[in-house]
Amino acid sequence: SSLAGPFCGPGGPAAAMAPLLEKIAALELEIGRTQKNKATSTHLGALRAKLCAARRELLAPSKSGGGKQQGFEVQRYGHSRIALIGFPSVGK
Repeated sequence: SSLAGPFCGPGGPAAAMAPLLEKIAALELEIGRTQKNKATSTHLGALRAKLCAARRELLAPSKSGGGKQQGFEVQRYGHSRIALIGFPSVGK
């Protein structure tokens, strides 16, 4: 009998984590072999930022967006004004 659940197999989170773990290992290796001096401090800072973002992604994977929804059209007539109120990034 197979014990495969919804999170096992090629599409599960373990498959999605493997490239992320490889990326973290590659960044740590690059940071370790980069010489520390004034000329490389910017490069090391960028690598550390990428490493931090990758670790954060590993701990809490980003939520994928809901996708593009089909819009709708309202027929124009008369004189009117409308205002859409909401946060800037909610897709008004």
